[in-house]
Amino acid sequence: MNLLKKQIPITIAFLTGIFMWWQYYIPHHSIQNIYNIMISWELIIAGFALVVGIYSLLHHHANKIRRKTPQWGFSVVVYIAMFAMVINGFYSKQNGFGDPQNILMGGNFQWMFNYIQVPMQATMFSLLAFYIVSAAYRSFRARTKEATILLITAVIVMMGRVPLGEVIFGPKLPEFTEWILKTPSMAAQRGILLGVGLAIVATSLRIIFGIERTYMGGGAD
Repeated sequence: MNLLKKQIPITIAFLTGIFMWWQYYIPHHSIQNIYNIMISWELIIAGFALVVGIYSLLHHHANKIRRKTPQWGFSVVVYIAMFAMVINGFYSKQNGFGDPQNILMGGNFQWMFNYIQVPMQATMFSLLAFYIVSAAYRSFRARTKEATILLITAVIVMMGRVPLGEVIFGPKLPEFTEWILKTPSMAAQRGILLGVGLAIVATSLRIIFGIERTYMGGGAD
């Protein structure tokens, strides 16, 4: 069992990681053929992972419904919504059940997506605005020098991005706002992206050489 749980996954991760790094610097046609095969296998594995994820989701909510846990009604909604979308995706009045063109043709599936899912997503994103305002209020309280600079910069940028700011302070404020966004803000963003890139490289190397093993679900040991 130790062989199946540790040695084989680590070996696969090592060989796959080394090959994906190798093929990037050696653009030979034979290497590219193997790369294309691996990409195809990646799609197949992702499909199986999607099936496992759906099963895990349904199993989790089935347990909540069976045990009548608090707010188990939301689990019923999950079941209804999932099966409604799946059934309408496979069925259409023109082609019947199981035709691959059903999803492309739209019908009830597209109607449910446009008039149920999209409005709900818009509602969720609109609610995020209140959390952002709350977080901004906590962050912008001028208790330290850094918070004071953040507060002043935020006020300048917000006033410079709306017509009211130009009316009150003149055309120089939008120009100053653009300078803030294109110079110090862009420099900070590039520094953050550079740090993220280095972190990705470090994490990839840890996974390739078997140091990072949390992806196997058993912790780092």
